[in-house]
Amino acid sequence: MADQYGAYYASGQHIPNPNAYNDPRQQYNNASPYQPQTNVPQGYGQPGLPPPNAQQFPGQTQAQYGQEQSGVNGLTTQMSNMGVGAPASRRKKERHAYHDLGQSTAAAPPPPTTPGMPADPRFIQQGQASSPGMQPISGAPVMNAGDKLRMGEEAVTTQGRVDPEQIPSVARARDVATQHYQTTVYPTMEQHLPPPAAIPFVAYDQGNSAPKFARLTVNNIPSTAESLHSTGLPLGLILQPLAPQQEGEQPVPVLEFGEAGPPRCRRCRTYINPFMTFKSGGNKLVCNMCSFANDVPSEYFAPTDPSGVRVDRMQRPELMLGTVEFTVPKEYWSKEPVALRYLFLIDITQEAINRGVLAATCQGILRALYGTDPEQDAESEEPQPPRLPVGSKVGIVTFDKEVQFYNLTAGLATPQMMVMPDLEDPFVALATGLFVDPVESKLVITSLLTALPNMFTLIKNPEPALLPTLNAALAALTATGGKIICSLSTLPTWGPGKLHLRDDGKGRDTDAERRLFTTEHPGFKKTASAMVSAGIGVDFFVASPGGGYMDIATIGHVSRLTGGEVFFYPNFVAPRDSLKLMNEIEHAVTREIGFQALMKVRCSNGLQVASYQGAFLQHSFGADLEIGTIDADKAIGVTFSYDGKLDVKLDAHFQAALLYTSATGQRRVRCINVVAGANEGAADTMRTVDQDAVVSIIAKEAASKVSEKSLKEIRANLTERTIDILAGYRKNFSGSHPPGQLVLPEHLKEFSMYMLGLLKSRAFKGGIEPTDRRIHSARFLRSCGVTETALYLYPRIYAVHNLQAEDCFANAETGQLVVPPTLRASYSRIEEGGVYIVDNGQIVLLWMHAQVSPNLLEDLFGPGFASLQALDPQLNELPVLETHLNAQVRNLLQYISTVRGSKAATIQLARQGLDGSEYEFARMLVEDRNNEQQSYVDWLVHVHRSIQMELSGQRKKEDKAVEGESVVQQLTGLKAPYWN
Repeated sequence: MADQYGAYYASGQHIPNPNAYNDPRQQYNNASPYQPQTNVPQGYGQPGLPPPNAQQFPGQTQAQYGQEQSGVNGLTTQMSNMGVGAPASRRKKERHAYHDLGQSTAAAPPPPTTPGMPADPRFIQQGQASSPGMQPISGAPVMNAGDKLRMGEEAVTTQGRVDPEQIPSVARARDVATQHYQTTVYPTMEQHLPPPAAIPFVAYDQGNSAPKFARLTVNNIPSTAESLHSTGLPLGLILQPLAPQQEGEQPVPVLEFGEAGPPRCRRCRTYINPFMTFKSGGNKLVCNMCSFANDVPSEYFAPTDPSGVRVDRMQRPELMLGTVEFTVPKEYWSKEPVALRYLFLIDITQEAINRGVLAATCQGILRALYGTDPEQDAESEEPQPPRLPVGSKVGIVTFDKEVQFYNLTAGLATPQMMVMPDLEDPFVALATGLFVDPVESKLVITSLLTALPNMFTLIKNPEPALLPTLNAALAALTATGGKIICSLSTLPTWGPGKLHLRDDGKGRDTDAERRLFTTEHPGFKKTASAMVSAGIGVDFFVASPGGGYMDIATIGHVSRLTGGEVFFYPNFVAPRDSLKLMNEIEHAVTREIGFQALMKVRCSNGLQVASYQGAFLQHSFGADLEIGTIDADKAIGVTFSYDGKLDVKLDAHFQAALLYTSATGQRRVRCINVVAGANEGAADTMRTVDQDAVVSIIAKEAASKVSEKSLKEIRANLTERTIDILAGYRKNFSGSHPPGQLVLPEHLKEFSMYMLGLLKSRAFKGGIEPTDRRIHSARFLRSCGVTETALYLYPRIYAVHNLQAEDCFANAETGQLVVPPTLRASYSRIEEGGVYIVDNGQIVLLWMHAQVSPNLLEDLFGPGFASLQALDPQLNELPVLETHLNAQVRNLLQYISTVRGSKAATIQLARQGLDGSEYEFARMLVEDRNNEQQSYVDWLVHVHRSIQMELSGQRKKEDKAVEGESVVQQLTGLKAPYWN
């Protein structure tokens, strides 16, 4: 039946999508031993177009599923006006990734691969020989000889001479890696480069922690600071200690060592790990960090074999696995550990009631506690498994001008309300019954949350008292610690700690705006610090129904300091956004959470921790990080500096130790161990760069500076970092190349695109942007993991109308979902009459062209929906239909929901010419000229010319903040083709 759908959409004229059939699966299937041969029927594509594998890739063989098309041939006509001669011949040791601005060269034979080992599938490789870690790519941007670009002083040419197919593609790199890792396990010691962050993969822990928990920016570290400086790269580590694991991965083991606790180095206090060695027959334990020889405790002794390996090593997870947990004795306790307590603070003000925020919040809490349909569960005779960890308790507090506590003791006919009117000196109005077991008190809790949306309809106080409510919650949780889930729908302008409208829309890009990015309120600062000390974290769900100012900088300061998160709905509309709010409340409550946490990162001799970035409190440099709560979606960035020289004969080691109380009330230490090589001269460093970790570290460093530097300075610094890294490679590691070649390391091919996406993000973009959205974006980048960062900076786009019949269903042989290819984020890839799913990890847009086929709409939404105008603009999920396309898209949305962070994957319609969300769609096309920045091609021109100036000694960094902004304004003053 699906094969007939394509004919339905043949009416009318369609512009063939140049990327629609550039499907890496066709190449991959030709050679991969994991994928069966399949016949691909035509689905929702347009009839008469060439078959999916019609595009030829010079130099590609079937034995290399990772070969990319050679774009060098045919570039002569594009780039002849540069006046650059033919590139010099490259010796074997000088083969690198490059963009040729000169005359084209023929493709060389493909590189040999090690017998028994597949080619590195992370990137589709071009058919030119390359040394490990460096790969030829082609298609550089072009400039006329008269067009000068000196750090943005003059405008960049935007003439269409550059073939966009020839510049590095994030979408294509992800697609190939996705295909590979669907059937391949990632071994953590055998491979030195982790998979791209935005794809699912199964990791096999071989002693080095999985990339989901820790990613180093470079996996082979220069021995000296000078060598690292020559690369321009940061030396950093992205830690996501409680990262969720994928099905098929081994759970993190929890090990018990009794009252003695886990073995540790007496000198540097490093915990036992797979890289510690034993000598003297097993009597001495040599620390891998400081090389100190410790006496092995008698209870931990085991003899060693002739090779020095303990005979019981295979039975000891702490000696085999990179990520383990230890239960710890009482000396590690700050207070008696108990199971996690959740306290829900619910806004019941006029705005919350009228705009539907209160109803959605109550429904979201019910779903989090009892499942998708609490009423049906209550009628069911079979007991439902608890959704919260065993032993955890919940409490409910509402607030407007007063604070109301509720006695939810099991057995009560109705909940009992106790009002606390004293806002100056808040206290807990209930001695017992505030925190209850959610299973035992299910009927009482359900009746309260069901009644709340109607209980206060006759009162409707317009102003909430937020700070007194938070202080009351602090008093309730001080003894035990816990998690606060707080909803808010209007600026808290009542009582102590009341806020006022600070953002008057003036002073953009000035020191006055910088003050709006932080809090100046001493009350919120004091409460946040007290919560961290008590082991409390706060998640805010801030809905601004009218798009008004909410002072996220002040309110979100509490979340940032305590390790929480702000879920922000800048223009909340109840029918459209309620499902997203409910799903995100459910996720925030049910994800893995630890509280009363401390973190310490240790590293090998020769290195030291330079800084941390994330959501935590650090009283002084060098002190442990204090975290109220840490959840599965939070990441912390750590940067290192040199305090000596690394020994190249030894590896470099890192260990992160997170001491926390689990949601079940057990005090534990989670140890994450990472190992990297050390080398002289940094040549091997460029072969082991983790692009996603580098981008994430740079993003976190920039986000931490928004309250200290102007946005112009931050943007200029990001541009300089991009140029420094690529120029450092060009100058020191690329060998001899003509000046007309943009030379890129293989594993930093898409780095320029990610940095452009960072410049275009709401946190740093130029132009007018509400301060609430800007600071929310900056704090999000500061605390999110690499997967969320990668998706946020470069969204994934799927063409719904071009889905093949087998797409989005399980492969019969492998059992894996057949994932369709993604498109590049450019309007040039959008087909007339097309329908696209666009996801940046925060929102999922369903964009539909004005001339979309009525048959497609009916297949997707059901009979009677034959036009865009017939669709409900507030639609947030697809109906369940028995059509092939409907099932495909629902399966695809389910897949999308598994590869993201904390944000729900509910859809939002973006109909061309009808919905305001179209503007968000245009923002997400990051390869185009938008968001006050250049297009991808223009950006590469800018970077390339700056590198040339660096090589010639003409590059100047003075006044970059001012001059760089002027050229961007010239570039972005033109109306984008999308709106023509």
